[in-house]
Amino acid sequence: MSEIVTRFAPSPTGALHLGHAFSAVRAHDLARAAGGRFLLRIEDIDPGRTREAHVAAILDDLTWLGLTWDGEVVRQSARLPLYAAALDRLKAAGLAYPCFCTRAEIAASAAAPHGDGGPVYPGTCRRLDAATREARMASEPHAWRIDMAAAVARAGALEWQDETAGIVRADPLAQGDVVLARKDAPVSYHLAVTVDDAAQGVTDVVRGEDLFAATDVHRLLQALLDLPTPLYHHHPLVRDIEGRRFAKRDGARPLADMRRDGVDGHALADALRAGRLDAGILAASA
Repeated sequence: MSEIVTRFAPSPTGALHLGHAFSAVRAHDLARAAGGRFLLRIEDIDPGRTREAHVAAILDDLTWLGLTWDGEVVRQSARLPLYAAALDRLKAAGLAYPCFCTRAEIAASAAAPHGDGGPVYPGTCRRLDAATREARMASEPHAWRIDMAAAVARAGALEWQDETAGIVRADPLAQGDVVLARKDAPVSYHLAVTVDDAAQGVTDVVRGEDLFAATDVHRLLQALLDLPTPLYHHHPLVRDIEGRRFAKRDGARPLADMRRDGVDGHALADALRAGRLDAGILAASA
């Protein structure tokens, strides 16, 4: 049996909150219980929002919780050539195309159905001819999208396994032509996380159930790039007293504030392990 390798991969675009702590504890404990390795990866591919202060706080928060990681902390900003090579491979296979659309244009498309991540891209730029693409690429900012229908046809039927849900039949078509490289960043979450998990030998991915549908896309990319497929552990999201999920965009209270106010981090981690998020803990995180 191979060694279990898990990871915690936060983005330093804001402070960690209780939801992050729950996921980190679960990934850490899964590896430690099996005598495996727990890795820390900083997903700093968003140059406009990444802050070094958040990186330092992430390390402090995990230490406060009593979590330790193995090896050096990996930063995605140091791995850009790996993502470029993967994207070039998809381009060469005719499975990626440039997209010039703005978010506003996509959102304004009344006919666009919604997937897990919002409006599904209507395929506007997929229909451009080669000459038009080349001309626009020379002067306009552009992202790169996967041609999902072509990619699914190439890969065929795919499955992946979740610890709770069991065998899942992948349906990446439901996510539309997702972005592989953004206009403002050299890679997207989907491509970077797939490449990194394989490169780091991650065997078990522990993350929130909000990313369940995204796993269909990652499974497709694994097939197209000849990468291994880990076992997935999608866990329930931590919610506040009013039942709302903790999220950066909603101003969830940072773990750093709880540290500052004297909350015992080890005790908090134990409460997360035992599922004992009582009113006092939730109030402290509000």
